[in-house]
Amino acid sequence: MELHAFFLMLAVILLSARFLAEFGSRFGVPAVIGELAAGLIFGPSLLGWLEPGETLKILAEIGIILLLFEVGMDTDIYRLAKAGSKPVVVAGVGFVLPFLAGYAVSAYVFDLPMLASLFVGGTLTATSIGITVRVLSDLGRRSSDEAQVVIGAAVLDDILGVIALAFLYQFAVLGQVTVASIGQVSLFILIFMLLAPVAAKAVAWVIDHFDRKSESPGLLVTMVVSLIMIFSYVAHAVGAPAIMGGFAAGVALGQGFKLRLGGGSSPLSALFNRVFSASPELTHRLEGQFRPLVHLFSPIFFVMVGVSLDLKVVDFSSPFVWWMAFAMTVVAILGKWLAGFFIRESRLRQSAIGLCMIPRGEVGLIFAQLGYQQGLLALETYAALLIVIALTTALPPFALKWYYGKWGDRPELAG
Repeated sequence: MELHAFFLMLAVILLSARFLAEFGSRFGVPAVIGELAAGLIFGPSLLGWLEPGETLKILAEIGIILLLFEVGMDTDIYRLAKAGSKPVVVAGVGFVLPFLAGYAVSAYVFDLPMLASLFVGGTLTATSIGITVRVLSDLGRRSSDEAQVVIGAAVLDDILGVIALAFLYQFAVLGQVTVASIGQVSLFILIFMLLAPVAAKAVAWVIDHFDRKSESPGLLVTMVVSLIMIFSYVAHAVGAPAIMGGFAAGVALGQGFKLRLGGGSSPLSALFNRVFSASPELTHRLEGQFRPLVHLFSPIFFVMVGVSLDLKVVDFSSPFVWWMAFAMTVVAILGKWLAGFFIRESRLRQSAIGLCMIPRGEVGLIFAQLGYQQGLLALETYAALLIVIALTTALPPFALKWYYGKWGDRPELAG
């Protein structure tokens, strides 16, 4: 592709993603659905203006790494630890139920291979907390009891989802699932996720120090993006997916991750606490400067998800696509909704928590896209999963608004 043609294609991607995301948001549809629709409209499915070239794939990969960095920054480890057992139960059940049910239905009802069934199950595990929090905020329920449980559960859900994605990525690379591969991947992930945030926290102190003394603009973003790219390279080098590098760096640079040694009375502990507890001001400065970069690059990934699917070659007359989409939608909804009933709360609050956990969105798309790119998911299966993700992303906000409109004034949902 010639350079000027690439510039035009990139402009089409950015403008179409922003326009359709804004258009959908005005009707209560999550922005990610508009970005996915942009890829379907301008890709080979309809107009054929966009094609998945290597350069755009690299930009899309950068976008998803930066998005996972943002997810990591929003992951408050200490708030999760203080939230009690309810978020843990909701997250655990909401992860296991859809995964096992999705795997079982794929393998034993639709006769898919084991790795493909694992990716289908993994696609159904994620919760898009951004969508739920936005709806709860609009309804004035952001500080409600059920919201606190959902936010804690979604933090755990993100962590479990990223770990599961790391496992499935490695299994896809190896082409098989063995005890040895499970042990190897577990060891690599454990070592990386333990050491990477600690190293990033130390580097954050250096970044903070130089950024305060810098007389030229852009140093903070440059150093943090470089850190993310290095961590992504290291993650890939040790056998984990590159996106885990972005996630680990985000966790370390978020306000919820602090390392403390003793009470800080000795010179050694004081130095340790100073180095490994970067100032909150750094996080605030980083959020302000970095989030526009995420908003620029991450839509490229979701547009490319739509571009990579050519609906013209999907046999929509095949019962498989629709039965698969129907079955997985039922599994996706029930698997998350039932998780709310495994904790001790009123029935109305249990149901509200379950509804809040249903939206999928970004992480589900990442699972499906990775499975398709690795050749593990057939085109029809991939198309069915996109239908499932679209439905479970777009419908829950409307369901939540209806639910609170009908039951929100009941004493069981007060607080």
